Amino acid sequence: MKILPLGDRVVLKQSEVEETTKSGIILAGNSKEKPQYSEVVAVGPGATVDGKLVPMEVKVGQKVIYSKYAGTEVKFDDEEFVIVKQADILAVVE
Repeated sequence: MKILPLGDRVVLKQSEVEETTKSGIILAGNSKEKPQYSEVVAVGPGATVDGKLVPMEVKVGQKVIYSKYAGTEVKFDDEEFVIVKQADILAVVE
C-alpha cells in the first residue's frame, strides 16, 4: 500500500530526531525538536485554479524544508509521515 496525496499536497518522510546536540548533550524525549527537514516521498497531481491545473514544483526524492507548524502527522506501516500543502514547503535543499 502507498499513500497517494490529492490536489497540491505532498507526503514527506520525517528525518530522524536529533538525540544529541552539537556539543554532545543528550536530549530527553520531551526536549527533542521535530525536524523541519524531510524527504518528499509522494506528490499530488496539483491544484486546480480557475479551471487550470497548477503543476507541482517539488518531485519525489527531493529534500525540503517546511513550515514548523504545517501539515498533518500520519503513522503508516510503522513509519511517520507528514502531509503538507505545497505552499507550506519553504525551500528545496540541494
